Amino acid sequence: MMADAGAKPDLPGAPAERADGYLRIGEVARTYGITLRTLRFYEDRGLLEPLREGTMRLYTVQDIKKLQLILLGRKVGFSLREVKQMLDLYSPGGANIKQLRVAIDKGERQLGRLVKQRELVEESITELQRAIEVSRTKLTDRIKAQQN
Repeated sequence: MMADAGAKPDLPGAPAERADGYLRIGEVARTYGITLRTLRFYEDRGLLEPLREGTMRLYTVQDIKKLQLILLGRKVGFSLREVKQMLDLYSPGGANIKQLRVAIDKGERQLGRLVKQRELVEESITELQRAIEVSRTKLTDRIKAQQN
């Protein structure tokens, strides 16, 4: 999970940039299917720092990239604290070696947890399928017994 300060990338799902180069909070919220409150919460936690023009929040391409990383981090199970730690290591213009190492380390640990969770879910699904099949068989047998 690394933000890059370089050229403006093609951001999947990103709203079209406005003529002034900024996006308003409502546009960002609609595009990413999140609430205004969520964006404000991320700002309160220091994850996002949109420009302020009076009470209006204006998001840059860099803010959108950070938001995408935040949402990806949350989707794969990172806490906001972990996401912030990785984002805080970013240094515009730097090699970001430490950030990359931390992201890889945290990513590998989270992947291990998710794989274990998937195994447990698959076991639960198998057990539940067996239980349903046993119940169906018993139901069928009992219905047949009542009909005889």
